[in-house]
Amino acid sequence: MNILTQKFHTKYDTAPFSKIKNEDFMPAFKEAISMARAEIDAIVNNPETPTFENTIEALAFSGDTLDRVSNIFFNLHSAETNDELQQIAQEVSPLLSEFSNDIRLNAALFAKVKAVYEQKENLKLTPEQTTLLDKTYKGFSRNGANLPEDKKEKLREIDKELSMLSLQFGENVLAETNAFQLHLTDDQDLAGLPEGAIEAARLLAKNQDKDGWIFTLDFPSYVPFMTYADNRDLRKTLALAYGAKGFQKNEHDNQEIVLKIAKLRFERAQLLGYQTHAHFVLEERMAQSPEKVKLFLADLLAKAKPAAEREFKQLSQFAKDLHGIEKLEKWDGAYYSEKLKQQLFALDDEQLKPYFQLEKVLEGAFTVANKLYGLTFTEIFDIDKYHEEVMTYEVKDENGNLVSVFYADFFPRKGKRNGAWMTSFKSQYVKDGVNERPHISNVCNFTKPTETKPSLLTFNEVTTLFHEFGHGLHGMLANTVYPNLSGTSVYWDFVELPSQIMENWCYEAEALELFARHYQTGEMIPMELVEKIRESASFQEGMATLRQLSFGLLDMGWHGQDTTHINDVKQFELEQFADTQLYPDVPENAMSTAFSHIFQGGYSSGYYSYKWAEVLDADAFEYFKENGIFNKDIATKFKENVLSKGGTEPPMVLYKRFRGQEPKPEALLKRAGLI
Repeated sequence: MNILTQKFHTKYDTAPFSKIKNEDFMPAFKEAISMARAEIDAIVNNPETPTFENTIEALAFSGDTLDRVSNIFFNLHSAETNDELQQIAQEVSPLLSEFSNDIRLNAALFAKVKAVYEQKENLKLTPEQTTLLDKTYKGFSRNGANLPEDKKEKLREIDKELSMLSLQFGENVLAETNAFQLHLTDDQDLAGLPEGAIEAARLLAKNQDKDGWIFTLDFPSYVPFMTYADNRDLRKTLALAYGAKGFQKNEHDNQEIVLKIAKLRFERAQLLGYQTHAHFVLEERMAQSPEKVKLFLADLLAKAKPAAEREFKQLSQFAKDLHGIEKLEKWDGAYYSEKLKQQLFALDDEQLKPYFQLEKVLEGAFTVANKLYGLTFTEIFDIDKYHEEVMTYEVKDENGNLVSVFYADFFPRKGKRNGAWMTSFKSQYVKDGVNERPHISNVCNFTKPTETKPSLLTFNEVTTLFHEFGHGLHGMLANTVYPNLSGTSVYWDFVELPSQIMENWCYEAEALELFARHYQTGEMIPMELVEKIRESASFQEGMATLRQLSFGLLDMGWHGQDTTHINDVKQFELEQFADTQLYPDVPENAMSTAFSHIFQGGYSSGYYSYKWAEVLDADAFEYFKENGIFNKDIATKFKENVLSKGGTEPPMVLYKRFRGQEPKPEALLKRAGLI
C-alpha cells in the first residue's frame, strides 16, 4: 500500500506530507503511471462508437492519481529539495516524458479523438466542451500524432532528451547559486547597508559557525547588497558571481545545455511542420505568431528607448557628480538608482519597510480579496505541511462554502529555488456532481524575521506578494468542469493578467491604509509616503521596460529562428542585446546560462507575455479606477469572466466580455510615464 496512490483520509483531502517518505515516490510514480495506462487502454478498447463522453471527457479525467503524485513531488522538488529528491527527479522525468509521448503518439487513441473531432459541428457542445475537444485534438496533432512511425520515434527521443536537459539546467543554476558566498569580517565593508541586511548576514554566518557576515546570491541577500553597499569593488564581486551562473566552464556550466536545448527545440518544431519553436508555441497564445510578438516588442522598444536613454544619461551624470564615476557599470545601476530616487522623491525602501510587516501585508491581500470577491481566509493548524514555516488557510466564500485550501511559504532556505511562484497541489474540477476544490500554494523568498525584528518587506516584495497572490486567486476561484482547463490552465500570455492586475492595489491609498501600519507603533503609513510611492512608480520605467524587452528579444532570438548555426552563447547574446544595451557589456557574464524562465520554466517563446499582460492589466485596472477600486460590480465581472473561467474559452473573448472592448496599450504607456 503506497500512501501516495491511496485516497488521503485527511481534512479536505490535503496531502499528508509528514507521512510521505522520499522512498515512496518512485513506486508511487510507477503505480500511478500504470493506473493511468489502464484508463487509457479502457478508452481505446471500448467497443462502442467514440463519443465526446467516452473519449474526450474520459481522457480529461484520466490520470488524476498521477497528477496528484506529480504535483506533490515537483512542488517539493522546487520548494524543499534535497539530493535524494533531485536523484528521483532525474529518474522519473524520462518515465513521465515517455508516458506522455505514449499517449500523444497512441494511434488507436488518436483515431478515436479524431472521429469525435470530425463531427464536432453536429455535437451541441458547450463552449467549455468545444474548447476541451479542440485542445485534446491539438494535443495530439501538435505533438506528432499525424507523423509517420519513424518520425514519431525521433520525437520521443528529442522529448526525452529535452526533459533531462532542462532538469540539469535548473540543478546547475541552483548549485551555482548555493556555491557562492561573500564572507566579510571587516565591518567597514558593510558601509551603506541597512540594519536588516546586516543582521540577516550575521545570522547566516552564525548558522555556519563563522564570524562576521555572509552574503549570498539569494535575492533577499543579493538585492540589498547591490542596492546599498558603498563598497564598489564588493558590489562588483557579487554582481560578477551572479552574472556568471552557469557560465564558468566548470561542472555546472550551462553553455552546451543552452545550445542543445535551442537546437533540439528547433529540430522538434521542424519535425512537426513548424518553421521554428516560436511558431509552434505561439499558435496556442493570444499573440498567435512570432511576427506579431516581434512587432509588439519593436513598438514598445520605439516608445521606451528614448526615455531609457534619457534616464541612463541622467543616472550616469548623477553618479559622476556624486562620486566621480567615469563609466557607469552594471554593478552601479541599483546603487545609484536608489540614491537618485532618494534625492528626487526623498523615498527609500528602508523608510518604507517598517510599514510593511509580512503578516500585515498578507492580511492586506486577504482583505482586498474579501472586498473584491467576498473571500475570507482563516489560518488552520490541523492540516499537514511540508515545512514548519509554511502557513495553511481555509478559504471560504460569503456563504461559508469552501473555496480552496491555501498554503503560504515565504522564506528562503537551502532546498528552495530562488524567486517567487504560485502552484497547486490539487486542481479544481467537477465530477459526479461534486465540485472538487483546489489546493493552491504561494512560494516566495522574503527576508526572514531576525532575533529583533519581524519580517519587513521592501515595497518590491509587497508587489511580489500581491502578484503571486493574484495567480493564487486565479487558481482558488476556478470554477470549470475539466481539470485541464481549470485555474491557471490558460494561454500563457493571459496567465499574468490576474497576477499583474493585483499589483495595482499596492499603489492605491485606499488599499494601503488597510494594511500599511508601522510594526512598532501601529501608525498608518503617512499619506505623503503613499504619494511618493505613486510618483516614484514610473521612476526609470523606460530603463525597466528596455530590460524586460531585452529578455523578450533574447527569448525570441533563441526560439524564433533556425538555431542550428549558433555555437557561441555569449556572442549570440550580444547580437540580441544590440538594440537594448545601455550598460557596457561584462565579458565574464552571460544571461542565457541562468535564464531559468525559458530553459527550465515554461516561458520559452513566451517571455514577451509579461509585457503583453501589462497591457491587459493596465487597461483592466483603468476600468476599476474609473468606477472605484473596490467596485463590487466590476470585481464580480472580473471574477466571473476571467478568474473563474480558466482556459474554457479564448482569452480575448473572456477579456472583451469583462471589459466590453479590446485592450488598448495607452493605459500602460500612461501608467509608465512613457506618454
